[in-house]
Amino acid sequence: MLTRSDKTILDAVEMLHLLRPAGLKHIGFKDVGVAYATLRQLSDAIRAMGAESYLEVVSTSPEESLNSARVAAEIGVDHLLGGTQVKEILSITRGSATRYYPFPGRPFSHPTKLGGTTAAVEADCRRFIDLGCAGVDLLAYRATESEPIDLVRAARKGLGAARLIIAGGIDSAARIEAVKEAGADAFTIGTAIFNGSYRDNLGSPLSQLKAVLDDLDAATPAAVAATRSA
Repeated sequence: MLTRSDKTILDAVEMLHLLRPAGLKHIGFKDVGVAYATLRQLSDAIRAMGAESYLEVVSTSPEESLNSARVAAEIGVDHLLGGTQVKEILSITRGSATRYYPFPGRPFSHPTKLGGTTAAVEADCRRFIDLGCAGVDLLAYRATESEPIDLVRAARKGLGAARLIIAGGIDSAARIEAVKEAGADAFTIGTAIFNGSYRDNLGSPLSQLKAVLDDLDAATPAAVAATRSA
């Protein structure tokens, strides 16, 4: 994710090109931090690179969230993450190529935290799939009531074969391995790349990202080509 502290970074377009040597196939950004024109430019640039695009909704008001869903459909992002107004957002994205992955549980505040029990998350996942969602965007390491890995397992149980994306707080090889073992299909990472915290002995975002991809290779050697993301 071309984001830091739950906002799209101001130089996201320039950073996208600097990170191009990593060969990323899944690249995203948030609905806040930059202007609409930049969001469109990012979506177009990601598509031109041959990668899939992701927009994550972190706006806190209902109207802002719905407006972000409209933006996602307009600019043609492949995957829309986040938000809780599931029926309304599905209505907005219907007829477009955008696939939707809402937040299970009770997201709140900004940067976003997650309330909710494992039982509630599992139930939400089942309901979202029944409504026609492609999967969910789980804020496991932002949890305030449950253990992160317990939430991942609960979501996996509720989703069946649908896609489980872990968002926020992935900042080490240990967490990559933990969410993979618990059943996650993908994860987002942004802040740990751009603030240098993933590997504190590396300087550039490209070096940080390559370290993440190396750890992802080690965690998922058979499927890394399909799951690399940033």
